[in-house]
Amino acid sequence: MRSGSATDHIMGFSHMTTLIINATIVTLDSRGAVIANGEIAIHENTIAAIGERGELQPRFAQAEVVDANGKIALPGFANTHTHFQLLIAKGIYEDLSPPHRPPFKGGLAPIPTPDLTPEETRIICQAAAIEAIRSGTTAVLEDGMSIETYADVLADSGLRYLICERVWDRANAQIGDPGPFEQDRSLGQNTMQKAADLHTRWHGAADGRIEVGLAAWAPDMCSPDLLRQLRKLQDDLSCTATIHLNQIWGEVAAIQSHRNLLPTEYLDDVGFLSDRLVCAHCRCMDPREERLLGQCECHVAFNSAIAARRGLSPRIADLERYGCNIGMGSDNMSEDMVEVVRTGVFMERIRREDGCNPTPEDALRWATVNGYRSLGIARGGWLAPGNKADLILVNTHSAHMVPMLRPASCFVHQGQPSDVNSVMVDGRWVMRDRTILTLNEAEILGEAQAVAERAWTRLFKAQPGLPVPPGLMPGLQSAATS
Repeated sequence: MRSGSATDHIMGFSHMTTLIINATIVTLDSRGAVIANGEIAIHENTIAAIGERGELQPRFAQAEVVDANGKIALPGFANTHTHFQLLIAKGIYEDLSPPHRPPFKGGLAPIPTPDLTPEETRIICQAAAIEAIRSGTTAVLEDGMSIETYADVLADSGLRYLICERVWDRANAQIGDPGPFEQDRSLGQNTMQKAADLHTRWHGAADGRIEVGLAAWAPDMCSPDLLRQLRKLQDDLSCTATIHLNQIWGEVAAIQSHRNLLPTEYLDDVGFLSDRLVCAHCRCMDPREERLLGQCECHVAFNSAIAARRGLSPRIADLERYGCNIGMGSDNMSEDMVEVVRTGVFMERIRREDGCNPTPEDALRWATVNGYRSLGIARGGWLAPGNKADLILVNTHSAHMVPMLRPASCFVHQGQPSDVNSVMVDGRWVMRDRTILTLNEAEILGEAQAVAERAWTRLFKAQPGLPVPPGLMPGLQSAATS
């Protein structure tokens, strides 16, 4: 079965750089086409042609040939909600979720993350980019603070980004705080100015791989005035926005207390919902809110792995039926999109009490086709002539992948990040034959481990009354209890 036509998409192929041959191509196009022993021709940053075995080689004689025998070619993953900085909490925050029932105290964990210097933040974010690349990610929505201090290392990683600086105006509080809303207008204006400045400085940078959007922190962290101003800025900049929405039950209770509305009703009331809004989580929702999101054609980031760890999950089938576009994200501590896709299938099958749906292809489309659509990236997320050359090659010659009878199903159910052999973004190899080409992996990972140990030691020494998570490494345990 063929995907589209092998007819030339770009005329004049003397500058064609890459021809992938002998690949099992899972296009994830609208027909679900799979091509055995297929070929993909890439010219500059675009897929020029897709064909069957031997069809393209005579026409692209000057191309660099990449033999993908024993590999699946897939579109790369779009991670539609993550925080690279929070890799610092790996192994700690996964087991410190807030309660699902009152009394709520606010925050996502009983201990804070340690403060990092700008240089430490850059190292942690580079380590996050490495994990993202190794799990087949090609596009990322990064929701963060002071992104200007590490935007250059994001660009250097070679990935595609939508970077969104966080904006809020509630002082002295965290998400889900049951206390009164203390508005700090200067905080709101300062954070919004940082977001606007980031757009001025970085939108369209790195040959267009970096786009800049806006991030409202959460409904209970933003006043109505700030949300209206942010919506106007979004329209002025013509960009994508994102927000944490119905993430924990404490947030729902806080909004009901502050606004006498449900969180999504509040966003609708101030005009913040739109078809260019990515709503992260959506897992503590009333059906009325799900319908509102669908009516506004909002995008939802299904962060399945962190949802499973927190013991909560959105009603994806309902959100999709109401009209939402479902993408997938990793959120905190991990950038492993292979885990995210698999966990999404499991969580939704349990939710639906249906052992057949969603299908592996459904989940892959959430993480690729729909993800690129969420990020506002045109012509990306599936393999077709004319689309962006963002793709991955996956090894199939391993015990857990043999026999491979249904490529998409095999990868979703049995695949591992270690099976991702090569990653291409914008027509350039970011990882080739398991070697990352854009970052010094060994050096960065060593530095990231040292940064984490220093940072958590500083925190525990500065705040000796903090609860100590069990199972800390001996050095950190000593620092926490001394």
